[in-house]
Amino acid sequence: MQLFYSPEIDENTTQFTFAKEESKHIVKVLRKNMGDTVFITNGLGWLFTAEVSLPNINKCSVQIIKKELQPKRDYQLHLAVAPTKMNDRYEWFLEKATEIGIDSITPIICDHSERKVVKTDRFERILQSAMKQSLNCYLPKLNAAIALQDFLNEDLNGDLFIAHCEETDKKSLKQELKPKTNVTILIGPEGDFSTKEIELAINKGFKPVTLGETRLRTETAAIVACHSVAFTNE
Repeated sequence: MQLFYSPEIDENTTQFTFAKEESKHIVKVLRKNMGDTVFITNGLGWLFTAEVSLPNINKCSVQIIKKELQPKRDYQLHLAVAPTKMNDRYEWFLEKATEIGIDSITPIICDHSERKVVKTDRFERILQSAMKQSLNCYLPKLNAAIALQDFLNEDLNGDLFIAHCEETDKKSLKQELKPKTNVTILIGPEGDFSTKEIELAINKGFKPVTLGETRLRTETAAIVACHSVAFTNE
């Protein structure tokens, strides 16, 4: 099964025409012909089964023959992760988190952040590709980059955690997680959160946690946190 993505399709769509790039892939690479089946999602949970009605290399048209709304997970995971100095490391995190299961991602700009400007166009493409590869019908929401202090002033629900490296009283994240519970986790930059930022987060209701005994890179810490939440909810 190969999954295609288009945000233009909804539950009322009966016919659809792919753009040139995907049309070429369907007709030339996958060698789909009239009557063959393709699967499409709009990233909002819908899985559409379609039959090729016009196998044109530039404008491949399909007829929607079946639609199913895939069930949502019984928890929501929001990771707020500081951008890494090298974009490819953040992209790796986005790809793997999408495969494991995540709902929202917010790049947070911190006191020790080495990267202050975040361009999200390529990040969006990484998320879409990972969603299709993992046969997931829900596209994670990528929020605009925001200063940590502003993020902490937002209306956040569920359990709140901040993973940091300071030698203070911290609980193990895996011991604090509860199944079927919405979770927001803060992951800092390579230089960690500043003491001021940690105190501010704790005052806003975030519980300080550790992700293990070793010091982890930002993107590794984010994946460990993501997998811990998924494992708790298995």
